[in-house]
Parts: sequence; C-alpha cells; structure tokens
Amino acid sequence: MRLTRGTTLAVLALALGCQKGEAPASDAFRVALLTPGPISDKSWNGGAYDGLLRIRDSLGAEVSHIQTKTPAEFEENFRQYGAQGYRVVFGHGFEFQDAALRVAPEYPKTLFITTSGSTTGPNLAGIRFAFEEPSYAAGVLAAHMTKTGRLAAIGGTELPPVKSSFEAFANGARSVKPDIRVAISYVGNWDDVTAGKEQALAQIAAGVDVIFQNADAAGLGVFQAARESKKAWVFGSNADQNGIAPEVTLGSVLIDLPLAFIDIAREVKAGTFVPRVVALGTASRVVRLVMNPAVEGQIPATARTAVDSVVAALAAGSVVIPVPSRDSTK
Repeated sequence: MRLTRGTTLAVLALALGCQKGEAPASDAFRVALLTPGPISDKSWNGGAYDGLLRIRDSLGAEVSHIQTKTPAEFEENFRQYGAQGYRVVFGHGFEFQDAALRVAPEYPKTLFITTSGSTTGPNLAGIRFAFEEPSYAAGVLAAHMTKTGRLAAIGGTELPPVKSSFEAFANGARSVKPDIRVAISYVGNWDDVTAGKEQALAQIAAGVDVIFQNADAAGLGVFQAARESKKAWVFGSNADQNGIAPEVTLGSVLIDLPLAFIDIAREVKAGTFVPRVVALGTASRVVRLVMNPAVEGQIPATARTAVDSVVAALAAGSVVIPVPSRDSTK
C-alpha cells in the first residue's frame, strides 16, 4: 500500500502519541486480564478468566488475556495494554502491584486494578478479598470433622494473602479445639500437580485427615492424593471446586471473581468508579464457604450449625478476623 505524505504524518503522530502514553482513540469498552498461571487450574486463574468472559458477555466488551510469569512480563504487558487503549487492565494477584504502580502514570486513560492489592492512585485500584473470613469458617468445620486432631494447609507460594488465610483457618479450628495441630507448608510454585500430590500424601502419612489447599494447578494434586488415600478430607479454594473430587471434598472457600469483576466493570463503564481499595467480605457474598452437597449427609448437624453461626457472625461484623498489613507482609 502506498502512503501519502499526510497519511505518513498521521501514522507518525499516532506512534508518537502511543509512546507518550496516549492510547489510540476507540469507542469500544476494552478490558484485559493478566494471570500469573494457566486458566485451566479450576481455581484462582480460571475464576478470573470467567470474570473476564462475564464482562464480555454482559457489557459487550472487547477482552484479552495473557498469562505472565515474571515481574518483567507483568510490566511489559501492562504497558502493551495501556498503549493499545484498553480501558481496564486487571493484574490478577498481589504480586502485580509493583508493576502496576510503575506503569499506571504512563497511561492515565487506562485503569489498572490489582486483585489482593492495596495500592491506589488516580488510575490505580486494588481489590481486597476478605478470604480470611470463609477460611476461618472452614477451620471450624475441619475441627468438627477431624478424627486425628491433625490438619494441614498447603499453598503454592507464601504470598501474604495465602499466609493470612491459612492463619485464619488454623484459628478457626482452634476456636473449637484449642489443642488441634495445623501443619502449614508450601509447594514452591503454583503449577506442579505432582509436587502438590506428594506433599499431600506426606501430610496424610503423618496423620493429617483434613487439608485446606490453596495452590491453583498444584492443588489439583492434593485432590488426587485425598481421593487415592481415602483417608483425608479436602477443601477447595478460590473457585467452587466441589466437583473435582466430590467424595473427599468438604467444601470450597471461594471468591466469586466473576461477580467482583462485573460489578467493578459496570462502574467503570458508567464513569462512576472511584479508584480505591475495594473491600469485599462475607457480607458481599463475593467470598464465602460453599459446602459440598455430595457429602452433606456425612457432616454432623452440630458441625453445620457451628459453621452457619460463624458465617452469620462474620456477615454481621460481630466476629472480626485480624488481617496483617499487606504492605508489610494472594
């Protein structure tokens, strides 16, 4: 194609504008998502991708997704979406905060949102999931279900949101049985299914009979271990994982990411969103413990009553779970 002098200047102006952080003009509502792991994990990343699709289907948005691995990729892809004129970019995880903080000032027309994030700015926001609350309720249930008095929590890596949810799980269990033992360990990554399985088998061999896992794809190995050993119960996390191994799953400590994402996206599209840390707890129904109906008959009525009581107290604010500072400590 031949370019006239006027066309050439227009293209050059567009390129220079993009370099200065001014995105190409577009009437479309464009939303992007960066995840730290595969969306096939049926957990943290898959739930976020479902949220992106909800925005597409409900708001008619143009959407895009990229799986990233390193902090350098976080920053590179934030910049890519800012230069392309995306209205909203979700960085899905606590670990995206630093990159978003660096990139956001360069693209003032793009809103950067980090989940489990606490940093804010003129076009920077965070979503704070009170994951500790349903984790505490799961601990109450675990204490009622254990026969050995030994529980475990297995995570991917020791991110502050994961660590604090495990502490809440342990505290919930100890509110029922003060002398209960809770072993907390980490796989070291979020993707190694075999390592997750091996770690769970080791815990089960040591006498653990209830495991709370929050390890994304690696967590699928925990389900495998519980199913094969037939000696332990499991809790799902981040998404409703009750169907993965229904015969050994007590319930799921979930974050309804599609609900969280669509509510924020509606505000942004309407022009009413104010950049801030959006706090979502039990009262919002975004975070909650979902019991597994497949094993309902194996849960004593006293256990169910205790869990229901704790959940109601959390929603009413009469029980408050201490949360460590995210700045100092998913």
